Amino acid sequence: MTLEAQLDSFINQYREVQEPLGWPQLPWEAEWQSPCLMSEAQEGDDVGWRPVAIDTPIDMFERLGEALDTPIHPDLANYYSRYWSDPIYAEHPDGELTLLFAWNLEEFERLRANLIGHALNKRRMRQPLTLFFACTEPDGEEFISLMNEDGSIWLEAPGKRPLRRLAESLKAFLAELKPLPHPSTR
Repeated sequence: MTLEAQLDSFINQYREVQEPLGWPQLPWEAEWQSPCLMSEAQEGDDVGWRPVAIDTPIDMFERLGEALDTPIHPDLANYYSRYWSDPIYAEHPDGELTLLFAWNLEEFERLRANLIGHALNKRRMRQPLTLFFACTEPDGEEFISLMNEDGSIWLEAPGKRPLRRLAESLKAFLAELKPLPHPSTR
């Protein structure tokens, strides 16, 4: 199974868990649109959202690699370029987490800036390049990253060397996840 197929499988499992409970809601904002939104509404009214496949090419990871002067591991690019979504909650054998995604093209630019800042901090501390894609729950004080050199998955804390290897690959990590319903619908 490819990484993309594993991510598709996880998203399908999430849909099976979430849909019977109702899709999560958030306030509709005219200036913050996304393909995830299930309808239009009046400013501030709640509207449902769900993950939606990205159907346009995303060049953000090529630009990120150019900015960092190093190629970005294809697994990270394939992960972030597969679905538009708000964060999705999941359970891993080591605890609960939220998987991060981009909500729209503007958020891809924010993500790029955050990844550049993270990478420059790693460089400054003479640590290997890692790129985050998830946060631990409930506190979010640690995050989960992909080691750019080999694609392995690591638990990290801000300003520290990677703490512990969680999986040999993003595909293997995703295979260990169990989707959880959004907290607003539990």
